[in-house]
Formats: sequence, C-alpha cells, structure tokens
Amino acid sequence: MIRSAALDALPVRECLPALVSALEDRGAAVLCAPPGTGKTTLVPLVLAGLVGGGPERRVLVAEPRRIAARAAARRMAWLLGEQPGASVGFTVRGERVVGPSTRVEVVTTGVLLQRLQRDQELAGVDVVVLDECHERHLDADTAAAFLLDVREALRPELRLVAASATTDAAGWARLLGGADGVPAPVVEAAGVSYPVETVWAPPARPVRPPHGMRVDPAQLAHVASVVRRALAERSGDVLCFLPGVGELARVAGQLGAVDAEVLQVHGRAPAAVQDAALTPAAHRRVILATAVAESSLTVPGVRVVVDSGLAREPRVDHARGLGALATVRASRAAGRQRAGRAGREAPGTVYRCWAEAEDARLPSFPSPEIRTADLAAFALQAACWGDPDATGLALLDPPPAGAMAAAREVLSIVGAVDPAGRPVPRGLRMARLGLHPRLARALLDGSRALGARRAAELVALLSEEPPRDYSDDLAAAWRAARHGGDAYAGRWRAEVRRLERAVSPAGRETPAGAAGAAAPGATARGDSPLPPLPGTGTAPLPASGTAGRDGGGNPARPAFDARAGGGRGPEAGPGGARGTGEGRVGDFPPGGRPAGATPSDDHAAGLVAALAFPERVARAKGGGGFLMASGTGAETGEGSGLRSAPWLAVAVADRAPHSASARVRLAAVVDEDTALAAAAHLRSGGEEVHWEDGDLVARRVTRLGAIELASRPLRDPDPALVRAALLDGLRAEGLGLLRWSPDAQALRARLGFLHRTLGGAWPDVADDAALLERADEWLEPELSRARRRADLARIDAGQALNRLLPWSGGEAARLDELAPERIEVPSGSRIRVDYAAEQPVLAVKLQELFGLAETPRVAGVPVLVHLLSPAGRPAAVTADLASFWQGGYRAVRAELRGRYPKHPWPEDPATAEPTRHTNARLRR
Repeated sequence: MIRSAALDALPVRECLPALVSALEDRGAAVLCAPPGTGKTTLVPLVLAGLVGGGPERRVLVAEPRRIAARAAARRMAWLLGEQPGASVGFTVRGERVVGPSTRVEVVTTGVLLQRLQRDQELAGVDVVVLDECHERHLDADTAAAFLLDVREALRPELRLVAASATTDAAGWARLLGGADGVPAPVVEAAGVSYPVETVWAPPARPVRPPHGMRVDPAQLAHVASVVRRALAERSGDVLCFLPGVGELARVAGQLGAVDAEVLQVHGRAPAAVQDAALTPAAHRRVILATAVAESSLTVPGVRVVVDSGLAREPRVDHARGLGALATVRASRAAGRQRAGRAGREAPGTVYRCWAEAEDARLPSFPSPEIRTADLAAFALQAACWGDPDATGLALLDPPPAGAMAAAREVLSIVGAVDPAGRPVPRGLRMARLGLHPRLARALLDGSRALGARRAAELVALLSEEPPRDYSDDLAAAWRAARHGGDAYAGRWRAEVRRLERAVSPAGRETPAGAAGAAAPGATARGDSPLPPLPGTGTAPLPASGTAGRDGGGNPARPAFDARAGGGRGPEAGPGGARGTGEGRVGDFPPGGRPAGATPSDDHAAGLVAALAFPERVARAKGGGGFLMASGTGAETGEGSGLRSAPWLAVAVADRAPHSASARVRLAAVVDEDTALAAAAHLRSGGEEVHWEDGDLVARRVTRLGAIELASRPLRDPDPALVRAALLDGLRAEGLGLLRWSPDAQALRARLGFLHRTLGGAWPDVADDAALLERADEWLEPELSRARRRADLARIDAGQALNRLLPWSGGEAARLDELAPERIEVPSGSRIRVDYAAEQPVLAVKLQELFGLAETPRVAGVPVLVHLLSPAGRPAAVTADLASFWQGGYRAVRAELRGRYPKHPWPEDPATAEPTRHTNARLRR
C-alpha cells in the first residue's frame, strides 16, 4: 500500500508541476532541491506515473555510488509499499534486482555508461535522472555527454533531469539547453530542513596538513574528542565525516569506550552495516562515514554532524607514472551537504573541526574529477562512442590535453585502439568488461595463460585493493581472499564470478594444455596472435595494433596514472640512446616452466600484475629498494616478504610529496622473463653516450625503461651523441673545462664589457649558457674532434672566442680601439685594463699619472683608476682624476711620502713630471 502520508510530506512535491511542464516543453531540466526534499525518491516515482496519476513511463535514475543506488531503490519501494524488484528496482555492479514490472530502475553511473555503450538509444527508457550531479564524478559527466548526444541524434523525445542539492545550476542549464542556445529550465524546490547550529571546534594545537593519503594522527584524535564532546553536549545520533576507510577505523578505535554503537559506513562496507546505518535504532549511535553519506542518503536519528573537513580526490603524477587518492580540504559545498545531514528530521548541530576564519579560504566546489583523474577509462569510453578525442562531447569541463594524450597512449599500448584512436574489437570488448583498460588487458591476456577463473580472481584483487592485513604480497593476499570470511572476501567472490562470466564465453581463455584450449596462434574477437609468455606454456598473448605495450596506472583507484611513466619506445633509448627496436613481445625465450604445466600462484600473481602494470615491473637494488621501469624508486616495508625478491611487479604504490621513492603497498614476485615479456614495449637497446662522474662514458646498453639490463663499452660511438654529451659536461661543470689562458680570459672580459656597454653586434660571452647556445659558432671544429674530458682541456678558448667577433659588419676591427687591452699612461708605461668588473679598472702607480688632468675612457666609459703606492699597494680609487688631484691627493701625499721618501711627492701633481723611478734616478 502506498504510504501517502510520507509522500505528501516531501517538500519537492510543490515544484513537480513546474518540473513536469519543463520536461514536456524542453525535454530537459535542472532540478535544484535541498537535502531531504524528496528529489531522489518522489521525483522518479512521479515521472514514472507510479504516483500522481501521470502517464506511465520507464525512468532510469543514475546515482554516483552503489550504496546510494540501493538505498534510493529501497526507499522508493517502501514508499510504494513494495519490495525492491517490483515497480522499483536497482542495478549495481555484481547485483541486479529488477522484475518484469519495474518502471523505475536505479543504477550507478558506471552501469549507465555500460548500458549506453551496448544500446545507444536506451530502448524503452523514457526519462533519465542524473542525481547528485554536483559531485562531478567522471562517470556522471561522461554519461551526461552521451545522453545529450542520444537526444540530439537518435531520440529527441528522451527526457533528461540533472538533479542536485548544491550545484552550478547555470552551467548545467547551458549544457542541457537545446541547439538554439537557450538554457534548459532550472526548477528549484524550497527545502524545509530544520535549522542547524554551527559549532567551530578547531584543534587546540596546530596539526600537520594532510599530504598524500596521510592524515596527522593528532587530527584524528581531535576528531574523536569532538565526537565525544558532541555525545555529551547534544542528543541524537552522531554522523562523523572522515576522508577514507583507514581514518574510519582509526577513529573507531579511539571511541571504544563511548556509550553508543559505533558503525563504519563506506562504499565497501557490508550490506548489513549499510542497512543498519539507514535503519532507525532504539539505541544511540555514532556513524563514522566517508563521502558516501554526504548526499542521496537520509540517516535516521542523526541530530549531530561532526565534520573533519577532509575529503579524498584523485591525483595523477604523470612524471613518475604514479597516482593516488589525495587527502584534501573539503569544499564549502561539501561542508553544506554534510551539515544538512543534521537537519533532515529535526533541528541539529554541526561541529566543524576547523577555525571559522579558515572557512572562507576553502574551495567553493570540489574539483571536477575530469581535471585530476586518470582518463584512460574515459578515453576508451569516448573512443567506443565514436569521439576518440572527446572534442565533440558536451562536457562542463574539457579533459586536460596532457591527461588525454597519456590516456590515448595507454589505449594504444593495451591494444584497445588503432593508430587513429578508433576502437578495435578488442577495445570494444575491454570497454564492456566494466574494468579499467589496464585490468581489462590483464584479464584478457592473463586468462589465456592461466584460465578465466584464476585470472578473474587476481584481477578482482587488483580492482579493489585488499585490506592491509591480507599482506602486501599479491599471491598471499590472493590466498587470504580465497579463505576469507570477511566482507571484502564476499565482495571479491562476487566480482570474480562476474569477471569469469564476462571473459569465458567470448574469449575461450583456458589454461595452456587444458582440454579445449585454443591452438597456439588462435585468435579471438579480432585479437592477433603473439608468441607465448615465458612460463605459460603455449597460450598466446593477444595483441591488436600496438598490443603488448602498456603504461603506468592503478585502476583500483581512479587517480592512478594512465601513462607509461618514463618508458621510451624502440626508436629512442633513454639518455641520448639511439634505439634499435629491440624488445617486442615474444623476443624472449620461454623459460621456467614446461609447456602444459599449471603456473604456481606466485607465478600467476606476478604475471597478471605485470600485464596490468608493466611500467612498474621493478628490479631489486638492495636493502628492500627497487627501481621500477618507469624510473621511480620503490621501497618495501620493513619485515615484508617481498624485500628479498630479485624482481617485483608493483600493483599498488603511492609516493608522498617531495619523496623520491614510492611506497609499495601491493606487489607480486615476478621472474625476469615474464617481466621482460609483459613490459616488452619498454625494452630498448642502443648507444648511450653521456657525461658521468666528470668524463664522457660511451656504452651500448639494453634497458627495460629505466632498468639497465646489460651494457658494454663502445669503442667508436656516434659522433653526434659524443658531441651532445660533451656539451652536457660543459653545461654541468662550466666552460672551465676548456683551456683559458690569461689572454683568453682578458678577451672574454673585453667582449663582455662591449656587450654591456654597446650591445648591438657585440656578443654576450659572460654567461656560460649563452656561449653554449652558440657552440656551433665558436667551438667548432674543435668540439667535434673531442672524445673525452682531456680533449676539452686542449681547446684554446681565446682562439675559439675570436670566431664570435662581429667580423661581417666591420666592428671587430675596432676591438682594440673600443676596448683596448692596455692604456698608455703619461709615464710611457702600457698598463693592462681589467674589464672583469662592471666598470673597467686601471691599476697604476700614482707617480706615473702626474700631469694627467682627465680620467682615461674606453668606449666612452671612464675607467676606475686604482692608484697604487710605490710598492704597488692600493692607495686610492677614483673615477675623477681631476678632482683627486685637487683634494684627495693631499691626504695620500701626507700619508705616504714619509713611508716612501725616495719617490717624488710634488705639491702640484697636475703639473709634475710623471715617472716610474725614484728621486735618485730622476737626478741622474
């Protein structure tokens, strides 16, 4: 029986006529409704004609999370007096509760994308509601773009609703507007949420800001203390928001003594725990939740919210081929959503664990996932949709060009697309597996070597990272999942069944040597044959286009990079290498296992991890440290059984900011042959010539990305590589590697003075970088003949610098005129001018300048005269000699004539005879 009283109490009812009218007139609308108004539950029922007597329609509601999808369907079924699967059902990954009479189906956005790829017209669906679109999840943005394409090209009658409590309504209205450029109508529902009092509760002492996945334990201890304070000061259940599952567990551990039931609600929580949180209870509760409880869900009994102010967002480190979910400050929009949970049923209170002054500095909205996430899965969806560059999709934010380029590289590497970016049959199949393209590659190719069941078990482990207590060894975690009775193991088994069903019928992947196995070289669904992987018997590794190549990333969490981190293709080796095209898949001899043998668990885990993350195969370098093919270091934990392995395939790793090495969180031991085969696209061989430890080193090197496999000295390296390496040495150690005689140094200083003073054709020679940019002009041919550091030391820098003089315009002939090397003084001496300082310096004995009235000039600039005593020691400095004779000379004369009585000290130096000699020599 329909619960009419509950339906009538939902405030969104007041705006339903406007929403229905907008959909009839324009076919699309934006619905802005505060939490608790019924936008998620009443609106779909009305649009489906299940409530209110409207026409019968089939409505699809897309939610960003599985827990929200289940909860929304159950709530709507309850309002109708039914069980899920009747008029209202739901579909999430691994679970479908839908019946023949279902008219409202709640799905996750990921399921909606899969459905659109299979049936672009969405046959039988009349209305699609994109709920919680303010969260800007990548799947939701992609689904909206696809649906707008469907409306424009195939089904203009399909109705779309973008619904949210806090969103960029104007942006969504523009996006959903028609081809005429008129925005879609925005329908707003007034909320009746109860007042929520804000209590600012910052820590008493500063805490370290979050970085990476790490949250300061002092911050978590403070959140736990605020929960205890809220329990003491307020009545009702307490809902506490924390960034992730690990933080839930740590805060729960600190609340063991409170007089309330403590529940942990997150996307991976068992269904029983989720149901318990969403069911009224007679006793008091503390519900620790991640962002899953921000929206779509009403948690009954909650009167208090404790907000840690933290959230998790994806980040990608393209340079290292790593990424992670980073802990960040939650946006103000998220803060409003969280606070609203306290006022859904009665007046409430929100305790915010930060200072009020900090609130204005928080971001307004969360970052759209398309800006920060790994885009490989998105790029595959776009390619399968027919728009490989995603330039024709209607998106609120375009994908970053660099991230899309990296994503397209991964798709090429895993054999999902052809050189033009169009999906091949293998890519279409990958897109329908509901996996990241990396894991799809591991499932398809691993199934041929291991069988569908074992490959599915391992890929299921990689698609949702197992609990830390399962082990950091993938093979050990696999065994723990097989025998586990916890919630993770239950979800893992369900995912294994789904993946095994998905891969077995079409691909016929069976273990090598098993009955019914495809013959070597057989193909399936467009896959082209390749030689077998080492240790797997005769089962081929399928490829398409550039298959067998792969890059870095972690599909288990959306932030992991989609790019081959640091690897180079066969045409260019690292460090100036000249590639040889070595290292295609199948170049390595099978080894380690006879044909037809069943691979061990350790070998199977290493194979699947290496197939998924080939750029993260890593070789030991001692002390528990490894070097990944991407070039990033990796460290295993103390006591880890992985520390002694010679090779690893790293499945999950994260790198703290400012850390050179990544921390291994999940990896598998892998043999060298399998590592080389799985990461064959990173194998390169060629001449490496570079500057190392103060001299030139020339070798022929074989590498797997950054890992050096073998090397031998080169006797006759490529001259171009030698020249480039010598220039690197000059850049690293400076032009002092050349021979700089005093004359050469003086010439450089003179040219530098003319460049500063006159500019024009006079070259910049003072800066090493400027000189190295013009190496072709002044260091040739000597540089091309050099082969080592000692050869550089024989190059006469002064002679080489002469090549930079402005000969073509004739100015070079004026060098001695404009910047003379020496100036003749009144005594007849020719004194060298020092041009090294900003102003030219003439250091000369005072007596040699008697009779000189004006300061000498070079290129119009007065020199700085350093007047020396008869012993050559500084006596005075002047740039105005006439003034010195009139004033400063008297003090110098008084000080020095007693010390040097044999030298002349006339009272009037301006008219005295200059001399280099003593009085005695003058008398003779």
